[in-house]
Amino acid sequence: MTKARAAKRMKGSFWERNKLSEGYLLKKTIYDFVYKIARAALLFGMCFLILQPILMKISVSFMEERDLYNPMVISIPEHFTTANYQLTAQFMSYGKSLVNTLIVSLTIALLQITVSTLVGYGFARFNFPLKKFWFACVILVIVIPPQTISTSLHLHFRYFDIFGIFKALTGEALNLRGSVLPYYLMSAGCMGLKSGLYIYMIRQFFRNIPKELEEAAYVDGCGTLKTFVRIMLPDAKPILTSCFLFSFVWQWTDNFYSKMFLGNISLLAKELAVVADRMDAWVVNTLKIPGGASVGYTNCIVSTGTLMVIVPLLILYLFAQKGFVESISSSGIKM
Repeated sequence: MTKARAAKRMKGSFWERNKLSEGYLLKKTIYDFVYKIARAALLFGMCFLILQPILMKISVSFMEERDLYNPMVISIPEHFTTANYQLTAQFMSYGKSLVNTLIVSLTIALLQITVSTLVGYGFARFNFPLKKFWFACVILVIVIPPQTISTSLHLHFRYFDIFGIFKALTGEALNLRGSVLPYYLMSAGCMGLKSGLYIYMIRQFFRNIPKELEEAAYVDGCGTLKTFVRIMLPDAKPILTSCFLFSFVWQWTDNFYSKMFLGNISLLAKELAVVADRMDAWVVNTLKIPGGASVGYTNCIVSTGTLMVIVPLLILYLFAQKGFVESISSSGIKM
């Protein structure tokens, strides 16, 4: 019997098989069909909720001001324009801010992941005095929002000193605010943005790796450092990829630490926060329109600036999505 005849016979025997199963086959077929429809509707709804705000921002960013107040224009611009991007790039100093943000985000992410990997591995594999206490401090870094210690951070780096050495030599403490150095010092000391979370994730990952791998390396003559570099780090690529991407993205959009420490450095998140004020000033001083820009057009410029901030992250995700998804799927956190 050929495959075509066998397939035709199986297709024609559906109701016979359903009769033999006392209606179970038909019920299961209907259940599977309804389940697929419901799942597709749910996924479409979730994707729509996520993408709809971005799609609306894209639509608004290409509209002229008259389209914003035209009730007939909803999603597709009637008067297409790219002037909004030119204005926003001017208000945000986009080229300079993009380069600065890229450098700061990349260096901070690399520093955070390097330090967090060493600390997380130490918590996972070594015993030392007050280990539980220090790990509790890591949990506190995750739980306590950074805004609660903003005053102490401001005073610490405004009057920075090490055991009174700088004050003894120069007569006054150092003022590190307005430079990137405090941020690097905090990241190196595991107090950077979300550093506690990275330590926790990396520590949980290393705890799940069998100790027999390290013991075999020790038997072969590897020391602690060589075992960590040659054996453990290659296995930790998934979790390190996840933490690096998290660190880079969170740093890219951070506004709290950027305002506190990087006041003299132009960054995208900081420039986006003041783009509306610059828009009003430009309308009053350049266009000579009293009262500033309209609310609708100001929101249009802010939406355009938001897109210009997140577009580099979307490009990064397009290139890193495979490794990121693999790292998430293979790095489950277990206690």
